[in-house]
Amino acid sequence: MSRLAHASSEALSEGGTLASQLDAFVARPAQLRLTAAIAEAFDQRDVLLAEAGTGTGKTYAYLVPALLSGLKIIISTGTRALQDQLYHRDLPRVRAALGVGHSSALLKGRANYLCRYRLQQARGEPRFSSPEQVAQFQRILAWSGRSRFGDMAELEALPEDSPLYPMVTSTVDNCLGNECPFWDDCFVVQARQRAQAADVVVVNHHLLLADLALKQEGFGEILPGAQAFVIDEAHQLPELA
Repeated sequence: MSRLAHASSEALSEGGTLASQLDAFVARPAQLRLTAAIAEAFDQRDVLLAEAGTGTGKTYAYLVPALLSGLKIIISTGTRALQDQLYHRDLPRVRAALGVGHSSALLKGRANYLCRYRLQQARGEPRFSSPEQVAQFQRILAWSGRSRFGDMAELEALPEDSPLYPMVTSTVDNCLGNECPFWDDCFVVQARQRAQAADVVVVNHHLLLADLALKQEGFGEILPGAQAFVIDEAHQLPELA
């Protein structure tokens, strides 16, 4: 067993680091086997395809060796909801328990971030069809002034199918790029810069596949380079691709 596999298994074992740091953590034999296999794959720069049944604890099984490996790793989830849960809940817990200081970043597609320019344009040309939309737009305005990351998921009260989304987010076609007056404060640019600098980047399959398509077409890339990838819920990839 490699040093990384041993350290990962030890951290997840009964009486290990996570058991001592996290309430209600219980060591699981299947989780220990999985984390050792993942750690070996990282060490050998190999491919591991693993099926983990409900209750295995696969998230911690890959987060522990990912954080202990010292590698630059991209973790991809099946949905944006899982992406948020992983980044905001699971990753901080495991990182704190292990006592490691690796930097991390959350990266989504551009349509998930507020566009300051589009927001300003929408203020100048009100075209709301109901008082409810006016109220929602006011909430977006108030939030835009205090948000650090501009992630639209922070607006829990705004329905995902709200017609306001395309009014205040950008697409590849309508983005002004570095000619935008808000370029220096662009949430998309800032998110990508954080991802370039981070040790662990959490994305979703849509973004991962879009990045792959861009590279194949010779149009550059969205995601930073990585030494290892963890594809959570990988059975969804063929259909999404």
